[in-house]
Amino acid sequence: MPAPAYSHLIKIVRDHAIALSGKSADYTGLLQMIGDARFVLIGEATHGSEEFYRIRAEITRHLILYCGFAGVAVEADWPDAYRVNRYVRGDPDINNADSALAEFTRFPQWMWRNEAVVEFADWLRDYNQRKVPTTKKVGFYGLDLYSLNASIKAVIDYLDKVDPPAALRARHYYGCFDNFYAQNPQDYGYASAVGLTRSCEHDVVRQLIALHDRSFEYIKHDGMLANEAFFCAEQNARLVVNAEEYYRGMFQNRVSSWNMRDHHMAETLESLAVHLSDQREEPARIVVWAHNSHIGDARATEMGEQGEFNIGQLARERHGNDVVLIGFSTYDGTVTAASEWDGEAEKKTLRPATAESCEALFHDTGVKNFLLILRDNMELAKHLHLNRLQRAVGVLYLPQTEFQSHYFYTRLPQQFDAVIHIDRTNALRPLETEALWHKGEVFETYPAGL
Repeated sequence: MPAPAYSHLIKIVRDHAIALSGKSADYTGLLQMIGDARFVLIGEATHGSEEFYRIRAEITRHLILYCGFAGVAVEADWPDAYRVNRYVRGDPDINNADSALAEFTRFPQWMWRNEAVVEFADWLRDYNQRKVPTTKKVGFYGLDLYSLNASIKAVIDYLDKVDPPAALRARHYYGCFDNFYAQNPQDYGYASAVGLTRSCEHDVVRQLIALHDRSFEYIKHDGMLANEAFFCAEQNARLVVNAEEYYRGMFQNRVSSWNMRDHHMAETLESLAVHLSDQREEPARIVVWAHNSHIGDARATEMGEQGEFNIGQLARERHGNDVVLIGFSTYDGTVTAASEWDGEAEKKTLRPATAESCEALFHDTGVKNFLLILRDNMELAKHLHLNRLQRAVGVLYLPQTEFQSHYFYTRLPQQFDAVIHIDRTNALRPLETEALWHKGEVFETYPAGL
């Protein structure tokens, strides 16, 4: 872009930027834009930046306190997050937030076992204990589908309590995986894809149908508690069905497996909305926490052009303006991430964003931290409608292949309803920090020329 045009674009963005001072009033305009929307999806540009977690939690507290939101649904597995749900709803068997997060043992543990989530879980438990009626307590739930083995165990444990003969049948159906494949679902996916083992699709679907067919019998006694326990078991059984399909699909192509995963998360969000609405006897409002790549509308991105969709797109298609999508961005700083899958959490240096990116544009405004409201902003839509690079850092950060690994094109006003830019962010602090995290990473050690 020619220098005069870029300078004009910088001025336009600066004029619309709402500087963040660290006060609660910073988000007044955002809350007004949210209005009566039922679904607020709040992203993150990395899975390991402290500021994203804390600002997201702050906005969520406002939505719970002043807007009556009923639940927080996060990019985490259902059984792991459900232990947190039990804690925040007052389960006396879970003594503290650290214990509530104990099920998050799968890589990357730091995404949820971190200090910011501990503080939010404690706040939510305290809020729920302030004489909030049982039907109005705010829950914490997982949307993801990686927990094949844990969800199988949860379904069987539930049936052991309410219907032991059905539990025996469930063991038979889920026995299709045998212990090895339940513990190693990626190996199951490969083996079934190449014909080394039979598909378990028929078995897991039959188990979900069997559970659903007995639903009235299981929940007709004990009221809300029985209903809640059945709903949790049903979600786990549905997760097993979708996870089995996902792991088989992993060895087909990336687009197929991505879409299976985000379809499951969107489906879980819809089920949760129905459940909480029935519980509250009014339309439930839900906050979603997930990566930008899941909550920004895929139709406005390079992902969508490749055939991928995500939760943000599916939610908008179903609920229209009842959905608000909020993204984050950062220019540089440090980030908690790994160098390889199942690798150790490292405190890495986040390189300055590349030129021609949204992050570089925001940095060049000179406003360190700000909120940009994009919905119904015709001037910003006019000046930001062209494709621009955007950075996405997940659980891995690979500075050696920064451009290829972490950038894609997007049309920002169509992707998000609002963006929060934090110019320099700090690495999220895990509850368990290894020596490699404390050591950090020195920027000067990057390979020359990158």
